[in-house]
Amino acid sequence: MIIVLKTSATPEQIAGFTEMLKTNYGVSVNRWDGVHSTVLGLIGDTTQVDSEFIDAQDIVESVKRVQEPYKKANRKFHPENTVIKINDTVSIGDGSLHIMAGPCSVESEAQIVQIAKDVKQSGATLLRGGAFKPRTSPYAFQGLKAEGLDLLKTARKETGLPIVTEIMRVSHIDMFENVDIIQVGARNMQNFELLKELGKTRKPILLKRGLSSTIEEWLMSAEYIMAGGNNNVMLCERGIRTYENFTRNTLDVSAIPIIKKLSHLPVIVDPSHASGKSWLVEPLAMAAVAAGADGLIIEVHNDPPHALSDGAQSLTPAQFDKVAKKVFALKAALAEQQ
Repeated sequence: MIIVLKTSATPEQIAGFTEMLKTNYGVSVNRWDGVHSTVLGLIGDTTQVDSEFIDAQDIVESVKRVQEPYKKANRKFHPENTVIKINDTVSIGDGSLHIMAGPCSVESEAQIVQIAKDVKQSGATLLRGGAFKPRTSPYAFQGLKAEGLDLLKTARKETGLPIVTEIMRVSHIDMFENVDIIQVGARNMQNFELLKELGKTRKPILLKRGLSSTIEEWLMSAEYIMAGGNNNVMLCERGIRTYENFTRNTLDVSAIPIIKKLSHLPVIVDPSHASGKSWLVEPLAMAAVAAGADGLIIEVHNDPPHALSDGAQSLTPAQFDKVAKKVFALKAALAEQQ
């Protein structure tokens, strides 16, 4: 249930009204203070809440019941876009475009540091790289693990770029204390125990869409994190499994405006995993920006043919520079039209 309060409501009235709701109905109340109104979102069993009684209160403008099972991730509860700040240097969701770029897997210090320098020069504002790698085959390269995390931190020290890397299990959370954005991969989107524990942190979380997940399932996974108190969630569209096998996955471009309508959370798009082909990264990245994405996450490797993982979908630094210039130019052109 959503309660919109009148602009004339005083802080004392709002506090008393909120306490009454909690006491009388046993619900939790999520408060959002906007420019023109204050919105109270009631979370829990609201079937016993008397909406007519609530609507009759002097400070209430309107009352609406919410049918969607996700509440905190719902735009009705939080009308304005969420802006997630990373280390006071990057703000995602404020209308600007950010690119997270780097290799699928961290392979060596020389590799990750040089790639970090290259992508930063081309306009990337965050460094991505896998230390722990979930692979379909148990015989494939699984990442450098803890050493990979240390190498990412070295690259951050060298370049100042915040780092984005994937977590695999609950027991690894302490190891990710100095990671700037924790990525939850597609295979773990419905690892609810992991999501609950990440909800206890206040780290920005990049939640990738599951291989065959619906938009509602994806938003419900975000709800698990937010229900624990961590509202710093970004949603990453990385392609879904369809009957088409020319590409690695099928990029659901329509998910971008749909999420923007349903939720206030930032949307990041991964054209690398969606396509599995380096030559498709540019057109898919352009389509994502045109559809309203807040950012891109792109795989870049200094020697793709010899990459230890996902070389076929990785751009060289020179190719990434070209793509970055095009997407930033498109973003600027779109901004001029608004």
